[in-house]
Amino acid sequence: MSINLPAPVMTTPFQPKLGFDNYALRSLGWKARQILIHAAKLKLDAVLFSDFDVYESLADDHLRDLKLRADDLGLTVYAGMLSICPSSVIFDPRRGTAEEQLRLCLRIAKRLGSPVARCVLGKVDDRRSPGGIAARIAETIAVLRQVRTEALDAGIKIAIENHAGDLTSIELLELIDIAGRDFVGATLDTGNALWALEEPLAALETLGPVTVCTGIRDSHLWETPEGATLQWTAVGAGLVDWAPFFRRFAELCPQAPVILETITGRPIFLPMLRDYFWDAYPRATPQTLTRMLRLAREGEPREPFTPPPGTDGLRAEQEMQLAELERSMRHCRRLFGNLNP
Repeated sequence: MSINLPAPVMTTPFQPKLGFDNYALRSLGWKARQILIHAAKLKLDAVLFSDFDVYESLADDHLRDLKLRADDLGLTVYAGMLSICPSSVIFDPRRGTAEEQLRLCLRIAKRLGSPVARCVLGKVDDRRSPGGIAARIAETIAVLRQVRTEALDAGIKIAIENHAGDLTSIELLELIDIAGRDFVGATLDTGNALWALEEPLAALETLGPVTVCTGIRDSHLWETPEGATLQWTAVGAGLVDWAPFFRRFAELCPQAPVILETITGRPIFLPMLRDYFWDAYPRATPQTLTRMLRLAREGEPREPFTPPPGTDGLRAEQEMQLAELERSMRHCRRLFGNLNP
């Protein structure tokens, strides 16, 4: 199944940095140095360290050594963290206030030579919190404004992701425009776009001009009695037609890296036929439901990942994550080669 139109051959070479998010290999428990070594083994160009726990130390000397190691391996590092919204259900106060943590992320990014500090607002549950997503957006903007000077002085874009169904592309673009495009951009996540009831190409059309980082994976979607189920998969194994997607990507955000964030076999239920579901989406239109149901009716159910009977569950999950990352990487390389003249 395809949700995009065929793409013509590129007229100029498309050679984005290709890398992966450490979350793609979350079950292995690897720290930053191990992630760098694996990326070099795969002959990739970049890695995204998307959380603070991936580092063995946040001391400046350790980060400088990590930068030197990345340079030796020919890798660009993109640095990140999770929520910067103080009232989000996933905000973690262990390292201080939202402003303190975002300043920490900027410091890490500067030491590692990262052009971005990737972060998120929260997750889909925040859409149903007091005041709804509008209140969470306002809080996030207030945090961003507190660190504007530091971000501009460092020359680092704060790259907010459409994360776990929290923001539609239009809501994220509005957040960026209110905060200021001079220091805030987007991390475009293709899997999370469908969680927010958007086709990936539509999200790209909206966010492409402000996209400075990415989280790329494919998706399945199929119909259920209450609406639909979404399940992610490796690039090339789902419903997205990647050729036209990356052709438009090359036009809108050619300098952004293609960061693979494979999260395979995790079902997400979308009870779109229940009235209560739409309370969290006050700006949705009838066309929103129509588009999602059209996609779901073309899909086929997929089983969630479960370890084979009699195997070590953790080992099976680790092997699956390694394989899905490599599968996505191979598909992207073939695709980029076919797109180029």
